[in-house]
Order: sequence, then structure tokens, then C-alpha cells
Amino acid sequence: MSRSASFFRSARALSSDAAYPSLAGILIALLGLSAWMAWAVYARVGRYEVTDSARLEIDRAASPVQARIAGRAARVHLTLGQQVRAGDVLVELESDSERLALAEETTRFRALGPQLDALQAQTGVQDQGRKEERTVLSVASEEARAKYRDAQAQWRQAEANLERASRLKKEGLIALAEFERFDAEAQSKKAAAENLQLAVTRLEPELRVRETDRDARSQVILSDLSKLQAQLATSAATMKRLEYEIERRRIRAPVAGRLAECAVLRPGAYVAEGEKLGLILPGGQLRVVADFLPAAALGRLRPGQAATLRLLGFPWAQYGTIPATVSQVADEIRDGHVRVELAVDPRLRTPIPLQHGLPGSVEIEVERISPAALAMRTAGQLAAAHQ
Repeated sequence: MSRSASFFRSARALSSDAAYPSLAGILIALLGLSAWMAWAVYARVGRYEVTDSARLEIDRAASPVQARIAGRAARVHLTLGQQVRAGDVLVELESDSERLALAEETTRFRALGPQLDALQAQTGVQDQGRKEERTVLSVASEEARAKYRDAQAQWRQAEANLERASRLKKEGLIALAEFERFDAEAQSKKAAAENLQLAVTRLEPELRVRETDRDARSQVILSDLSKLQAQLATSAATMKRLEYEIERRRIRAPVAGRLAECAVLRPGAYVAEGEKLGLILPGGQLRVVADFLPAAALGRLRPGQAATLRLLGFPWAQYGTIPATVSQVADEIRDGHVRVELAVDPRLRTPIPLQHGLPGSVEIEVERISPAALAMRTAGQLAAAHQ
């Protein structure tokens, strides 16, 4: 066999061997492209909205501790981080003048009480005396009338005896001296009856005069009583006003919770009216509050969507992330952002010490779409941005 024939056969063999790998490569490429196109059309990937403006907050609003009146601090009970109860006195302003005035007014008020009791007792005595006097005068009047009736009967009897004596004298049956005795007795009985009649007549005016005197004394007592009652009411109102002024100088905790912020205040320092002296963080559940741009939030974020929180200062590769769920989405724009609130499971266990104020970032899955649709949407957005 010649060398030329041998070379020809070798070239054909090589040509035949090279045709098979090229066809396999094409088939593999076609299969890969088909798989990629199927993945691009039928697979689903998450679409997320992300913000770096997020923080952990207590679901109850913090309450500021403010001074209602200006003054100098006398006692300060502000310690950062301390637990307080609603109504606890945190700062007391100087109130010496009000306390002295209250003590003086309290002494005056207590002194008026016995005076009022004495006048009320006099009023009772006057009423009781009037009743007893009426009873006594009524009995005396009845007794005088009875005596007058008895004297009047004796007078009529004496007049009848004198009339018989006068007839006997005319007939000469009795002596002149005997007649004069009957006449004197009749005159005496008449005078006694008239005196008793005058006594009965005087009792009614005397009763009216005594009633008038008692009424006058009662009016004086009632006038003094009214003045004392007015003084008592004024004194009580003054005491309440002074107690209110003292209470205004006691700065109390508005709610129960922890002092998350407090001013550096020393006794003797001046406190202005309305000055913020601290901030009380009440107990409650932690939530995530995030601010999103309106284009990313409105119409896209809604309650129930899953989210992931990453806290600054705690690398997620080491500490992990915190799952959350959208609970509320604001309908209005404030300061160029939309407020979104997310709930965190209170039973969640994490190595991160969760507390109020921790900042972080939040990503919320807003939809799941195919890669092809995502690519077309992105291309459309880039084309619209370049127009």
C-alpha cells in the first residue's frame, strides 16, 4: 500500500470520528437551552422590596416626663433604666411657700370648726328654749284663765250676797254694818277678778315680745353662722388651691414602665415649664417599624406578607435574621415615606438581645414571578429610564 493511500484512509477516519462529537455537542446545547428556557418561563423567584430605615419598637407609645410649672428642683428621683409605676414622684420642685400657706390655712380651718359647732348649738338652744317657753306660757295662760274664772264666780256670788243683803237691809232685818261687810266683800271679789283678767290679757303680748326677742337673737346667730360657713368654704377652697399648687410641683410618672431616657438634673437646678425631663417606655410587645418609598410600598405591600429583618451591629451570617410579617401599611405619605409595621413572633428564640430602638434593614417579598417576566420588566424599566 502506498503512502498516499494510507494517508487518504487516515484522513477519512479522522473526518468520520469528528462528525459524531459535533452532533452530540449540538444536542447537549439544545437540551440545555430548552431547560434554561423552561426554567425562565415556569420557575418562580421572589421579588423583594428593601429598606435600610427600619427599627425595633414597643407597640405602645413612649410617654414623656414633663414639668407642668417652672421652678427649682428640690428632690430628684431620675435614674436611667429604673422601673417606675404610674404616679411615682420622679422630681419635686420647691414648694416651701405653698406648704407654709397651706399649714396656716389648715390651722384657720380647724379653728373655725369649733366656732361653727358652738353657733349651731346656740341655734338648737334657741329653738328648744322657744318651745319650752311656749309650753310654760301656755300653761300659765291656762292657769290664769282658770283663776280668773274662779274669781269671776266668787265675784258673782258676792254680788248675789250683796243684793240679798240690800233687800234685808230695806226690810230692817240686818244691821248696817252687816250690809257694809257684804258690800266690801263684793268690791274685793270684783277687784280680784279684774286683776286676774288683766293678768290673762298681759300674757299674750308678753309671749309675742319674748318671741320677737328670740327671733332677733336667732337672726344674729344665723348671720354669724352664715359668715362662719362662708369662711369655712373659702378656707377649704384655699386649701384645695394650695394642695393643687403643691401637686403641680410634683412631677409624676404618667405610665408604668422603664426610664429609657432622663435628663441630668441636680437639686437646685432650674426647670422650665414644659421641659422634657425623661421618657418612659411602657411594657409591651416588640414590633418592626420601617419607612418605604411610596413607589415601593403603595399598592405593593399589604398585611400578611413575609419579611426578613437584619439588625445592624449583628451580622446575619453569625446571628441569623429575624422573620417578621407585615401587619399594617399606612395609606398616607409622611415626610416622603410610607410607614409599615411588621409583627415579630414573641416566642422567637434568637441570640440577639432584642430591645426597643435597635436599627436594621427589612426586605419584604412582594411577589413571585418567572425569571423571564422579571427580565422583561427590568428591560422595560431601563428603556423607560433612558427615554
